Amino acid sequence: MADRRNALDRIDTTVAHPARRYNYLLGGKDNFAADRASADAIEKGMPTIRLAAMENRYFLQRAVRFLAEEHGIRQFLDVGTGIPTADNTHEVAQRIDPAARIVYVDNDPIVLTHARALLTSTPEGVTAYIDADLREPRTILDDEEVRSTLDWTKPIALMLVAVLHFIRDDEDPQGVVDTLLDALPPGSFVVASHSTWEYLPAAAIEQLEAANADGRFRARTGEQLGKLFSRLDLLEPGVQSVAQWWPEQASQPRPSIEDVAFNAIVGRVRATE
Repeated sequence: MADRRNALDRIDTTVAHPARRYNYLLGGKDNFAADRASADAIEKGMPTIRLAAMENRYFLQRAVRFLAEEHGIRQFLDVGTGIPTADNTHEVAQRIDPAARIVYVDNDPIVLTHARALLTSTPEGVTAYIDADLREPRTILDDEEVRSTLDWTKPIALMLVAVLHFIRDDEDPQGVVDTLLDALPPGSFVVASHSTWEYLPAAAIEQLEAANADGRFRARTGEQLGKLFSRLDLLEPGVQSVAQWWPEQASQPRPSIEDVAFNAIVGRVRATE
């Protein structure tokens, strides 16, 4: 109870937070006026942003299922978890193998309170949550719960879904990614999605730039996303719209890349020589 009170005391309702804004775009109720105003400003530049948020979520679910079913992955480190919703990473993974082990990571106190209440594991598996920031990857990797929950001698799926665009260029996104990749055992996988404006018309980009006046958000091209993960062996189809990744397992017809404006990759960590 004390942890919950301490977490709630840290919530600043006057500043939009990505997790709460995303919750609003997905139709959730765990958000505040600042989050809604920020999301509404983005929606003016990209009217399909709610569709994009849903498609990004569906991509996460398909990717978890793909790795669990096709590659036998039973451990997931989900960074930038967001406020729990339907079919979270552990629910998808543990439907395939109830013994799957998942650690969630986020830095929003309201996510912490919801995660501890809602992200409950099967009896056979483990679900844990830590309060940490992707910008400080060593704090994630060195966390006692992360080290004890996951077996670092076996493959792990690192989930970086809709989170890297909150790391500015001056915050060294490549260094953050490389630190995480260095820690992953051979045979591990990375799942990542990233907002892109490369398919949007100039007028839309102008409005989105106005909504991003504080510079907290950094859209990147597919080429830039691929470069961040150049150390991986990317699975087919390589860098692709989230709507077009494993599309045969998604509802049809698929939305256009312009409407979604999120790129994605799934890649395998190379074996050490």
